[in-house]
Amino acid sequence: MDPELQQRAAGIRLLLLDADGVLTDGVIYNIPGTPDVNQKNATYETKGFNSQDGIALQWLMKNGVQTGVVSGRISQATEIRGRQLGMTYVYLGRVDKLPILDEIVARSGLSLAHIAYAGDDLVDVPLMRRVGFAFAPANARPEVKKVAHYVTSASGGRGAVREMVEILMQANGTWDAILKHYEVE
Repeated sequence: MDPELQQRAAGIRLLLLDADGVLTDGVIYNIPGTPDVNQKNATYETKGFNSQDGIALQWLMKNGVQTGVVSGRISQATEIRGRQLGMTYVYLGRVDKLPILDEIVARSGLSLAHIAYAGDDLVDVPLMRRVGFAFAPANARPEVKKVAHYVTSASGGRGAVREMVEILMQANGTWDAILKHYEVE
């Protein structure tokens, strides 16, 4: 990695992720259910999350880097996943993400230079332009890839977040301890 980018990555203290297309592969499953009194048709939304992404996020947090998800969709599955992983920030249902970034900066006390954001679609570009390190997964829109500091080789929901975490941990010097812990040479 370019030395300037490695320096940027080393300073990251918070990794924020878009959900659909980054934390997941972007596919949303609507499963038919039994309607209740107030519903004509009932469906349940679910999506899949990558287990290697999940453990990597836990390693990152164990090493002092906070995490969060910022998504334009309201999704119970995403909310539950954020809680399962112990994410510090879970913001759902807001397509205009800049006010959320401002709120997170105020709550965290971090400067934008210490925040990384990963996005795959046009709504993510304003945040990517402001943070210290911008990631895009391989499946991101071409316009989004142009704004990213780093484009992963993996797609969202298919190991892209794991790749991002490894880059951050290598840059801040904590990756070797993970390898040693799991007896990997």
